[in-house]
Amino acid sequence: MITVKTSYLGDLRTENTHVQSGSVIITDAPVDNRGKGEGFSPTDLLATALGNCIMTIMGIKAMDNGIDLVGTTLNITKIMASDPRRVSEVVMEFNFPQKNYTLEQKQLIESVAGTSPVPLSVHTGLKQTILFNW
Repeated sequence: MITVKTSYLGDLRTENTHVQSGSVIITDAPVDNRGKGEGFSPTDLLATALGNCIMTIMGIKAMDNGIDLVGTTLNITKIMASDPRRVSEVVMEFNFPQKNYTLEQKQLIESVAGTSPVPLSVHTGLKQTILFNW
């Protein structure tokens, strides 16, 4: 079954429809690569997918162990390299709410970071920096 249907809209912009839900994401090439930068770039989506996949697997582990992660935020920084142009590093900084987590809970949540499908699917040359602020 098709997962996403994509249409090229011109001017380096695409429209992507998630078939199951009907959700739509527009992408634009970044300004430094001849685009308008009016939406997520494909590399922004890669970085977003990486961080969100980690947050999701942490949420699953938390749910299974009665740990409340509601209110956790994530700052994602994508670092580009050239020759060839690529994402060289994604820095993901998780900020947890002040909920008096135990050391065991913190270790449990941190232990699953990087073990979910996206982190395991990207090239090993992509540096994945994960920071935890408890």
